[in-house]
Amino acid sequence: MEILHTCLNVADADRSIEFYEQFGFEETWGFESGDTVNRYVADDDGVELQLSETAGETEFDQGTAWDHLALRVDDVDATVERVDHHGVVKEPGPQPAADAYTAFIEDPDGHHVELIEPLDD
Repeated sequence: MEILHTCLNVADADRSIEFYEQFGFEETWGFESGDTVNRYVADDDGVELQLSETAGETEFDQGTAWDHLALRVDDVDATVERVDHHGVVKEPGPQPAADAYTAFIEDPDGHHVELIEPLDD
């Protein structure tokens, strides 16, 4: 078994693609189904996100089943400064239990994105 992708409902697929491109994702393919446009971005390791934009839907209830998307970065502080995020949920700081330095930011639609800089590489 392998996980193929994670789907995020978004208000504006173009805006979301621009956000995730800042982490090295590139648009790979897409398709339309009724009022919904599905566009995919992937990184060099094959991690793929489906960005699903449905006409007229611009706000989403994040609910309690979804928590966050975690991305490994080389430098959390530099990434927070460089990336055009839409809010800081948790300021950069050490996570000793995970042996990492982390921060949480928001993407254009309010999805939480954890930035992880492993301390022992």
